Amino acid sequence: MKHTHREELYIRQDPLADHLFDNRSVFFDIETTGFSPTNTSLYLIGCASKQDQHICVDQFFAENPSEEIEVLSAFLEFLKGFDTLISFNGIGFDIPYLKAKCDQYHLPEIFQQYQYLDIFKSVCNLKFLLKLPNYKQKTIEGFLKLSRDDEASGGELINVYHDYVKKPTEEAFRILHLHNYEDVLHMPQLLPVLSYLEIFNGAYSIRSTCVEAYRSYDGTSGNELLITLTNDYPVPKRVSYKYKDFALSISKTQTTIRIPVYEGELKYFYPNHKDYYYLPREDMAVHKSVSSYVDKEYRETARPANCYNRRQGSYLPQCASIMQPEFRKEYKDKISYFELTEDFRSSDIMLRRYVDHILKFMYKAH
Repeated sequence: MKHTHREELYIRQDPLADHLFDNRSVFFDIETTGFSPTNTSLYLIGCASKQDQHICVDQFFAENPSEEIEVLSAFLEFLKGFDTLISFNGIGFDIPYLKAKCDQYHLPEIFQQYQYLDIFKSVCNLKFLLKLPNYKQKTIEGFLKLSRDDEASGGELINVYHDYVKKPTEEAFRILHLHNYEDVLHMPQLLPVLSYLEIFNGAYSIRSTCVEAYRSYDGTSGNELLITLTNDYPVPKRVSYKYKDFALSISKTQTTIRIPVYEGELKYFYPNHKDYYYLPREDMAVHKSVSSYVDKEYRETARPANCYNRRQGSYLPQCASIMQPEFRKEYKDKISYFELTEDFRSSDIMLRRYVDHILKFMYKAH
């Protein structure tokens, strides 16, 4: 088995990467001759850790399949200095593969002791926002404008390793190590892509609100509320997304949400219709305690669908009962509304509750 150790200067440039990548976390990536741990070999494990201002890349390489257990044992020993494992699809592939190999060699399985961050699993939750052709590591690197010298895929290197086992050469050794080396070296640089996810997790502050007039492509016009947020972590690229009535635009340091303001009449539906009469001529419901003056021929027992009062105003849409009182166009409508008031616009608590609701709605819609 060969163990190589290299150090690269770590340049602090991204707050989220600096927050997630500390001296107790380690990036890792494995290279195998296939997907099944029963019928294939583990031949290389690469790790990237931080020591002071340097990234240290350690690689454990099996010169032939018989050294697989040495590579695995060296890796397990190396992990004892960390508490968080960061990977790209490690939860989906690397960890299950390594667990199976530990069982095969009767090695103590220690992976349950660690916290995990799987960049691939996290970034796949942002497909609706990023709209990339796929979510492979090299595609994410391209999105972030990262460059690498290695051009091979893990699958293409399987035959290179088989040839190396039969006839070791320095060139084959270089090719095999370079691919794995750049995989783990670039993983810390992938972390900024998770800054989009941090916004949906509430990592922002309310900066301002304003109401502006708009005119859409179909010629309709009206007013919209703009809520501007300051991102706790800068994002790598500007992206935008629209769903239902909500439009989201995320730039490096700020996020803007645009919501159309409904101007007009809406209905407030009383919660217990059995306590009300509906007055058809007035198109409204009144409580039974105050309806004794109304002749019976001008009133009827209220039903849920007509037990309402009508009110003119300016309203904002919501997809759940977040803000009260809530209004609707019709009783069974899923979208409800609440009044746009100065009290709402001046309250950080109410604004954050509403913004959290919009972001959660957008995130879970896909």
